Amino acid sequence: MAGEASFDVVSDFDEQELRNALDQVRREVQQRYDFKGVGVELTQAKDELVLVTDDEFRARAVRELIESKAVRRNLSLKIFDWGKLEPAGGNRVRQRIGLRRGLSEELARKLVKLIREEFPKVRPQVQGDAIRVSAKSKDELQRVIARLRELDEPVPLQFVNYR
Repeated sequence: MAGEASFDVVSDFDEQELRNALDQVRREVQQRYDFKGVGVELTQAKDELVLVTDDEFRARAVRELIESKAVRRNLSLKIFDWGKLEPAGGNRVRQRIGLRRGLSEELARKLVKLIREEFPKVRPQVQGDAIRVSAKSKDELQRVIARLRELDEPVPLQFVNYR
């Protein structure tokens, strides 16, 4: 295995940056005139956010705020899986926002198949929710990375552990 180069294809995001973006959203909601006297609760769990506010208009405004703050902090908008607005009782609405992390099994298989078809000298392997791609030539790996960047997948792709 001497002389092998490899990298991992993963889908992840920086939780601290997301937390910072959500803190900025909370501060801005407290200061904005159109949110005076309006209750906005934005809570973060491990794999989802929950937004509870007074009406659909305010939920849309908070969504725009979350997206703008996330973009400023270099977070991909593909990590958010916006759920439907549902009544939360007391004339309020709730929206669950899923956080996408990791490659799904079918997406990993699709990417492995694509890599095998287009790059015969490269060996992709699925490892949990990541793909390890190895080859003897670093140039081949660079071409694989360039090809994967061209794809428009529902999750953001990162390339880590390049050795």
